[in-house]
Amino acid sequence: MDERASVATSARRALRLLACLPCLLFPTGVRAEPSPLARELASRCRAWASDARAPWALAHGMALDGRAFRAADGRLAAEVVVADFLRRAPVREKTASSRVEVYFEPFTADGTPVEPHPALQVKTLLASGFPLSQRFKTSWGEVTLRELAEDVKRGFRLEQVESGESAWMLEALSQSSRPGESFRDSTGQRVRVDEVMTRALVALEAANAELSEGLKAKRPEVPKRGQGIYAHPCGGLHYVQAVAGWARHPSVREAWRQRLAAQVDVLLYRLDSETRQYESAWAAAPGERERVLAQMLKFHGHLLETLGRLREDTGWRPTPAQQQTVERARRYLENTVRRMDQTGLLAAPASVAARDKQLALDLVGDTCHAARGESLWSASSSKGTP
Repeated sequence: MDERASVATSARRALRLLACLPCLLFPTGVRAEPSPLARELASRCRAWASDARAPWALAHGMALDGRAFRAADGRLAAEVVVADFLRRAPVREKTASSRVEVYFEPFTADGTPVEPHPALQVKTLLASGFPLSQRFKTSWGEVTLRELAEDVKRGFRLEQVESGESAWMLEALSQSSRPGESFRDSTGQRVRVDEVMTRALVALEAANAELSEGLKAKRPEVPKRGQGIYAHPCGGLHYVQAVAGWARHPSVREAWRQRLAAQVDVLLYRLDSETRQYESAWAAAPGERERVLAQMLKFHGHLLETLGRLREDTGWRPTPAQQQTVERARRYLENTVRRMDQTGLLAAPASVAARDKQLALDLVGDTCHAARGESLWSASSSKGTP
């Protein structure tokens, strides 16, 4: 069987090499050295996400550094996640075809998040660059990443596509499949991956409909009321990543060209639309400024990460105007981080957890996403970054 995860990783590496050719994707070129902001965020991410007792945090460290990320105890983060947190369900009836059912719990008994979103850990392992043949040790033996990916497929149902919680599952399917392939779920139903991903694109278009109308009408903003894409975790940006990532395949990219371009326009429109609303909330509710800053970090970091992944996965070439929007997002992120630093919010998640556990968790995860987003766009030229 083909090593599909390796193929996808090779394609991304090829695109990164292209991105380094002067004036091909960007007039300014791309440098290997990250910006000071990217280094600062990455340093915090690596320190905060390395706790071997916190698998959800480890996954966010892998979101930044991929398969190379290590826990504080020296083990590879991926090995910790699988060895310490993968669970085995008892086999009800021994037959020749009996197989061990494995799974990650959403949370441990003490409330530590493991996989609060379905398939988050498997998606992370696939996106980190591990091949499907990769073997991981468990307390009862070994499992391969292919087996974990197949478990995700068995548990998948087509009606899940429209759910915001399906983002990580969709990406796991995308990372472990190719156009034209299919699989059988646990009910025996044949599921075609192309159908799944096209249905996901339709769902994304529907979720973004109000934003699309706002963009066409040139409204300065579309109020966030928990509607459409805003009903998804992290503002739906993981869902966008999952859908757009399928366009890493040339045939999909060609078929989706205009529709995907329209969704990119919506993404870029969201930057100023949402930032205005955060700034209004900052001014109007001094007592909620920590939460506002946390939401700004989440949004700006995830947006830059999503756009950066779009460039890596699909070879997206922003126009000069689009590149200006990307640079504006980077400035917004830097301003957010400076504010957080001034208010003490970046001191340490442990100190924040004493008064707000969820805010502390968000701080860890969103710092890692912001670190990756900024690192993907750290660029310079002889004239400096625009």
